[in-house]
Amino acid sequence: MTAVLLFIIAANVIVSFKGFDNIYFFRKYEFHIGSIRAGEQLRMLTSAFLHADIAHLAFNMLTLYFFAPTVISYLGNANFLLVYFGSLLFGSLLTLLMHKNDYSYRAIGASGAVTGVLYSAILFQPDMSLYMFFIPIPIPAYIFGIGYLLYSIYGMKAKNDNIGHTAHFGGAIGGYLITLIKEPHMFTDNTQMVLLLAIPIVILFVMTKLGKL
Repeated sequence: MTAVLLFIIAANVIVSFKGFDNIYFFRKYEFHIGSIRAGEQLRMLTSAFLHADIAHLAFNMLTLYFFAPTVISYLGNANFLLVYFGSLLFGSLLTLLMHKNDYSYRAIGASGAVTGVLYSAILFQPDMSLYMFFIPIPIPAYIFGIGYLLYSIYGMKAKNDNIGHTAHFGGAIGGYLITLIKEPHMFTDNTQMVLLLAIPIVILFVMTKLGKL
């Protein structure tokens, strides 16, 4: 584990545990549309270091732990930070855009940033396999990535849970775009995968344009 990755994980753990024990701290720094539109834009960053509980924190940090090294090995530490924080901001901005009129909307968690790192890693190694606890066979990473975003679109439309699907999607878009900007050769070297991973992103924008979300 590199020092940069260790720093990100430690920051998430420290801030999250502070939020577990201090509701005032939690409410002050969570993502809240009403507060952000009133001028507290810092929440768009700080909310990504808060988590609902230990399970939520552990899931995000384990995902980051497994996939960040792939991004770091290809892009280096500085560009990994660009992917992480760029994806975080993409997730927050898309959430703000999609929920701008819902002043009571709240969200927390590093999922947007982590999903961006996941999508970046998939671009670099689309044939790597993922193992899910409830599925005893390996799943190709690109299948997981596409399926995850399609599920996020469903969740955004259904609005029947408290999961920040919009932040997940925004984070994936951020990780996808930043990685391609940094590694434009992928457009020619891995055209099929670039197009495949773009499918759910295109579907999202078409559905948004048609007013289906």
